[in-house]
Amino acid sequence: MESAELTRIATTRHTCKAFDPTRKIAAADLAALRTVLRYAPSSINSQPWHFVIAESDAAKVRLTGATEGNFAYNTPKLRHCSHALVLCVKRDFDAAHIAAILEQEDRDGRFPTPEAKANQNNSRNYYVTLHRDELRDSAAWMQRQLYIALGMLLQGAAVLGIDACPIEGFDSEKLDTELNLAEKNLTAVVLVALGYRSADDFNAKLPKSRLAAGDLFTVL
Repeated sequence: MESAELTRIATTRHTCKAFDPTRKIAAADLAALRTVLRYAPSSINSQPWHFVIAESDAAKVRLTGATEGNFAYNTPKLRHCSHALVLCVKRDFDAAHIAAILEQEDRDGRFPTPEAKANQNNSRNYYVTLHRDELRDSAAWMQRQLYIALGMLLQGAAVLGIDACPIEGFDSEKLDTELNLAEKNLTAVVLVALGYRSADDFNAKLPKSRLAAGDLFTVL
């Protein structure tokens, strides 16, 4: 991708406020977005996430129970989008997850020697212990990793010409219960509606607004 195209995408993508329910994301494009999420970077390759994809109308309706009441303005987005994603993180960064990552890395050929594998395991456990026992910010740390994946998803969707709306306005406890996430050591953090804008998407007609570059960058 040339720099001009990257700039165009960054300055023209927007948060979609209304979706066209008749337009669906092609299977190949959805597969590409799944790859973007799977290969998103995370601190110490922690991958503390899981992604639930609602593609049928019935599945999307299941999510709308979490947008009742104060969050009802988000319900049409979930109902009318092509696909809705639930981005989850682990409730506890447990030993089983650490072991699963290490063994996958081993299968993928990342360790030239047994010592390299042991060093990676020790390093990862150091940071897990640091955030859990010393900084006591494990939940926030894992959510920070998830938001890296979210950013890549939004950018990837824009590259493919797919509109997106990240949604934090929902009842996470209700959604966790609906999807039995606690039983899987997971909790929902953010939703993402994906699809194509409708004529009712007022945000598509508004100019983008950001603080001036001079207010945002310091060059040393």
